[in-house]
Amino acid sequence: MFNIKNKNILITGATSGIGRSTVLALSSMGASVTFIARNKDKAEILLKELNTKSQNKAAYILADLSSQKEVKSAAKEYLKMNRPLDILINNAGLINLKRRETIDGFEETFAVNHLAYFSLTNLLIDKLKESESARIINISSGAHQFVKRMNFDDIQSEKNYKPFKVYSYSKLANILFTRKLSEILKDDNITVNCLHPGVVATGFASQNDSKFQKFLFKLSKPFMRSSNKGAETSIYLSSSDDVSDVSGKYFYNSKVSKISSGASNEEDTERLWRISMELTELV
Repeated sequence: MFNIKNKNILITGATSGIGRSTVLALSSMGASVTFIARNKDKAEILLKELNTKSQNKAAYILADLSSQKEVKSAAKEYLKMNRPLDILINNAGLINLKRRETIDGFEETFAVNHLAYFSLTNLLIDKLKESESARIINISSGAHQFVKRMNFDDIQSEKNYKPFKVYSYSKLANILFTRKLSEILKDDNITVNCLHPGVVATGFASQNDSKFQKFLFKLSKPFMRSSNKGAETSIYLSSSDDVSDVSGKYFYNSKVSKISSGASNEEDTERLWRISMELTELV
């Protein structure tokens, strides 16, 4: 029987929104939480809240997940902590109105929403294998259905940049990554699943300094679900006995949901894996 109490969790993007709701809930259930954050002040606030409400002392690692160097440093730092790792939740994400390049020369949305997931997870696989029963949870989105297939001809969106389309490609990549990793780990003690949290009323899409963007966000906010509601499937996949033997699936509202034909394309699954290995220099 899977018991979340005293399980060790590592999560990205936990200082606000869905991630914050997820860690607070799992910590209250008895899990031991470590989170990766970019902003030290926000990290300290969350750390204090977690340690006030739980007997299991939380910890955090500072890292900018748009940088592959910092992603790899974060993985090394976690390994140095000598904490077990039972659950890895790749939750951090962004959407940019304008194309931005990372220090590595990658388009930032693709770098944070996919390459950071890919790199961090692969670097911690051996640690996860030490667990009696481990879980990897990737936050994807229903937005993957708005693009047909991965655009390998312009994977860094240099030729054409449309914010929502670029975001949708990154979320499609999350599903392809989940499916491939699940296949690789099918004989191990690790399940890999992804999920659509719903359209959540957080500041996620309003980080850009744009009056129009903020206006649209304010207009649509009443129709969105809360962070707590958006976190329910992440919590379910982290703690439920029902999914102990389920892997390679896409969930919505805590149930297996259909994916687009592009997300189930085997050729794209293999190609994205190869490209990701090369870009993250994990070959």
